[in-house]
Amino acid sequence: MPSINYITLVPRRVDAQAVLCCILYLMDMSCESKSLIDLSSSQLEALLAALGAPAYRAKQIQHWVYSGLAASFDEMANLPKGLQQRLSDEIALRAVSPKYEAVSRDGTVKMLFSLRDGKTIEAALMPYVAAVRPRNTVCVSTQVGCPIGCPFCATGQQGFERNLTPGEIIDQVLHYARRLRDEDGSTVDNIVFMGMGEPFLNFDALWQAIEMLNSPQGFGLGARQMTISTAGIVPGIRRLSREKLQVGLAVSLHAADDALRNKLVPINRKYPLEKLMAACRDYVETSGRRVSFEYALFDGINDSIEHARDLCRLLKGMNCHVNLIAGNPTGDTEFKASGKDAVLAFQGEMEQRHIPCTLRVRRGIDIDAGCGQLRSRVGR
Repeated sequence: MPSINYITLVPRRVDAQAVLCCILYLMDMSCESKSLIDLSSSQLEALLAALGAPAYRAKQIQHWVYSGLAASFDEMANLPKGLQQRLSDEIALRAVSPKYEAVSRDGTVKMLFSLRDGKTIEAALMPYVAAVRPRNTVCVSTQVGCPIGCPFCATGQQGFERNLTPGEIIDQVLHYARRLRDEDGSTVDNIVFMGMGEPFLNFDALWQAIEMLNSPQGFGLGARQMTISTAGIVPGIRRLSREKLQVGLAVSLHAADDALRNKLVPINRKYPLEKLMAACRDYVETSGRRVSFEYALFDGINDSIEHARDLCRLLKGMNCHVNLIAGNPTGDTEFKASGKDAVLAFQGEMEQRHIPCTLRVRRGIDIDAGCGQLRSRVGR
């Protein structure tokens, strides 16, 4: 969508609700279900202009939302009471509401959120307190459900319902940032867009969220502390390689030949490995950054030594890193997690062939923290 100066569209003395609906219409959003954090800085200034408030109030509000982690307009102490009330009357502040929480023995906190239209999504907080560099990683969703349909993924079996708005993506992070602040004063250190949905099929909303999460006037998290995970949407990879922010790229690979990957990751039929790997190599060359590949190991399906050799041949010479992980248990009798011996043998083969790889520890197994599992268990 072309860049629009929303302030020039708005006369100073007009109805604020009409302005809000105009802004959200241009953003292809419904004014009944969206929140203040769906608005960019210029859009927020336009809304404030309609309320008769000066433009500098936008920075004050954004400070309260992203640095102060305010949960209501009443907490914004340096705003006039009248403006607090007008904002409360015109637009919601929050975009998601906690519905159900599950806490794992390993510290993972999985949350099922309700959206303003009643739909639900998942997000997770993964604290790594025993790591060399302790950190808190938040995994967020970008869509309600998922259109990719990977057969081993609970979200993939739920189907696709709709894209998330920028505010719905951002507010998942703000929820956990508020929780960490209140619990022990710690912060969100990393964000991975690896939850429900395919991020690159909601690129515009995703990128607006990333820009606000990165902006010094927003959440202020470094771009290198954010990673986008894709099932292999080639146009999205190519678009990311042209963006200025140094956001990381992770590709869910799971197979090194088209026949098997067509089964495990159906989008491979549209973007087969030849096209996908070309896009990944171009990303490395253009961005100067390595690409990560995710490889979930399933017993008797993609975990043999020959599969490992195929993967090494596919990635040979590329600046990349492979994250190996035993598949999450979903109750599906076909897709069972590989055993420890098979996983270690697979890793050993890759190391012998000098392909950088890490064996990731599964998190939240005791609470069904895999993507879509909590939503499937608790209900939508």
